[in-house]
Amino acid sequence: MDELISRVMAASGLNEELARKAIGIILAFLQKEAPPTEIAELMAALPGAQDLANAEGAAKGGLMGMVGGMMGGNGGVMALGGQLMGAGLSMGQIQSVSKEMFAVGRERAGEDAMGAIVGAIPGLGQFV
Repeated sequence: MDELISRVMAASGLNEELARKAIGIILAFLQKEAPPTEIAELMAALPGAQDLANAEGAAKGGLMGMVGGMMGGNGGVMALGGQLMGAGLSMGQIQSVSKEMFAVGRERAGEDAMGAIVGAIPGLGQFV
């Protein structure tokens, strides 16, 4: 996880705290939206990922939860983007974090798992 955090920090310019938060938000989203087998492969390939996802998944709610509810379910990628922007990321930083996370995911969990995750979530491909 430290390597992923370092790479996200370098790619996005975020500090460590915000990089951890962004990674956790994305992982929590993927756990809800991605195919169970493939997300399990990704989480297993990234030691510490479950802790970050749990921390941010528990913190989700409030206004973004309400917006997601109005959009049906979790609100998909739009709600994820809103949650990341609410955490303080710009659109450019969101794209940098996403691209770096998925690059590390491909290195660790494999192209098949990551391709299935991206293919299963409408709109996610534009960020990775």
